[in-house]
Amino acid sequence: MDQVFRALADDTRRRLLDRLHEQNGQTLGELCERIAMTRQSVTQHLAVLEAANLISTVRRGREKLHYLNPVPLHEIQERWIDKFERPRLRALGDLKRRAEEVMSDQPSYVYVTYIASTPEKVWDALTDADLTAVYWGHSNVSDWRPGSRWEHRRTDGSGIADVVGTVVESERPTRLVATWAAPEHEGEPDRHSRVTFDIRPHADIVKLTVTHEDLGDEGELRDVSFGWPAVLSNLKSLIETGSPLPQEPWLVPGH
Repeated sequence: MDQVFRALADDTRRRLLDRLHEQNGQTLGELCERIAMTRQSVTQHLAVLEAANLISTVRRGREKLHYLNPVPLHEIQERWIDKFERPRLRALGDLKRRAEEVMSDQPSYVYVTYIASTPEKVWDALTDADLTAVYWGHSNVSDWRPGSRWEHRRTDGSGIADVVGTVVESERPTRLVATWAAPEHEGEPDRHSRVTFDIRPHADIVKLTVTHEDLGDEGELRDVSFGWPAVLSNLKSLIETGSPLPQEPWLVPGH
């Protein structure tokens, strides 16, 4: 644990961890791209992180790929955060994000729907590749662990992903947070938006709140304002009736 705290005490090492959180499995060259120091210095910082078990490395041919290891961070969370009333800390974090949104030019979108179901079924509908293919026309593919990559993959067998991102938080069956980006912008964190699914049970229904933050501009806001209601209406129909809507709702004229 002492090695972990020493490793985290340096700003450059924290930035390297942030880079791996955004995109896991990077080479030394990729990690050096936005760090204003020599490759030798970055290599030394990576060695400290690896000694603290905060990253692991895998050889792929002549390349060495670096991966974030969240286990020590999870142990810190369990020992130093969870016991200090995590819900209150989350509320403060949400308040901070909302205050930052007010000061930011980047628009956000929030959609709320109520579904006659259980949190587990709603969670599975959002994360199961086969279920998302039924009501979304794309498969959401990931292991849904924090730090893992996810893909919004076409169902035509091409394997093409139209959206990619990283899982930020994953607490089945109540909360899922992931970044959201076009594949060509995957390596540009400033071009990523962020989607949060909050799933809250009440008796025999579930309140599903979808928050899409850090949108690039008003054009993206218009797109998600049209897209999310269509997708989530289809999801609601599938869960409550066993079938999606008879027509694809995103094809309704008027967009």
